[in-house]
Amino acid sequence: MITPRQTRAARALLGWSRQELADRALVSLSTVRRMEEAERDIRMSSIESVRKALEAAGVEFSNRGDDGIRLKP
Repeated sequence: MITPRQTRAARALLGWSRQELADRALVSLSTVRRMEEAERDIRMSSIESVRKALEAAGVEFSNRGDDGIRLKP
């Protein structure tokens, strides 16, 4: 599972707007906003779609307690 902080950082690293992430993940803009603002009641399928869109663009997530992200080399 990716965190709100990772979502915001990954989007910033790629230079994407919230709308661009929503378009690429095939989710609504409000879903991306709610994810980034740590609101509850977000479908796991939507979170997975966002994660997959970011990974397809070259983002790599670390969940070792540091909420890290990086671009794949």
